[in-house]
Amino acid sequence: MPLEKLSPCKVNLLLNILGKRADGFHELETVLHPVQVCDLLSFSRTGRSVELTCSNPELPTDSRNLVYRAAAMFLEKAQIRDGVLIQLEKRIPLAAGLGGGSGNAATTLLGLNELFGGPLASEQLHELAAALGSDVPFFLQDKPALGTGRGEKIEPLEPFPALAGAAFLLIHPGFGIETAWAYKQLAKFPNALNGQPGRAKHLISLLRGNDTKAAVGEFYNSLEAPALQKYPILALFQEFLRSEGAIGTLMSGSGSTTFAVVEYTNRAEAIAERFKGKFGERNWISIVRVSAKP
Repeated sequence: MPLEKLSPCKVNLLLNILGKRADGFHELETVLHPVQVCDLLSFSRTGRSVELTCSNPELPTDSRNLVYRAAAMFLEKAQIRDGVLIQLEKRIPLAAGLGGGSGNAATTLLGLNELFGGPLASEQLHELAAALGSDVPFFLQDKPALGTGRGEKIEPLEPFPALAGAAFLLIHPGFGIETAWAYKQLAKFPNALNGQPGRAKHLISLLRGNDTKAAVGEFYNSLEAPALQKYPILALFQEFLRSEGAIGTLMSGSGSTTFAVVEYTNRAEAIAERFKGKFGERNWISIVRVSAKP
């Protein structure tokens, strides 16, 4: 029987870019929250190589895919000569700012480590994850987290009382935003490129309290500056969601997904229906309780 694992996504409650580093990466502080919208991965031993299949034909199934690269790196690091067959069922939108690909890579590392009896320690898995991408280490665990450095330094946090019982309403507009493009455009927005440090810890302190509105009011994403300028429809989404009663809205990661925090799931469902009435049925929409587990 194949080993199956769910691969969740995330939203950034805060993404504060602190400047460009000498190595070409950007220094940042971010507050990440897991979201239980999940892809499904299955793992089987087979042959002597990595074989990957995917339900979405837009994704490559060779070394251009993070899952494939994660599997190849794992087998090499663990000195395993057996091959693996990995089947990926995609449910998370592509190029959405939700970390779907990063989550898939982390889930692959965890899945293969389980499949082969745990040859790698957690520190070794984190080393591989950080080499695969800045968001990948976050998905090796299942809690909210503070991310620093280029995002790869992860400090897990307990669930936030300020968001207890609330729901995330996620909307993807049907187009993606390339992460590299978003970061490159920051040169035109010096205030967004050179943010003031400390916003993440301030937000976390508010999220540990019980004033939801105050906490959500401190959500921030440096990459909204270029994204909302080029794609004003995203700003219209946010304006509509706030007018319909969302506590707050933000673009996640480099976009293009907009998410809203809504007090209750049934209220989020009502807002989603009104959103469809105004903007049509073509947008991908998902509603998830903040504290929900897969």
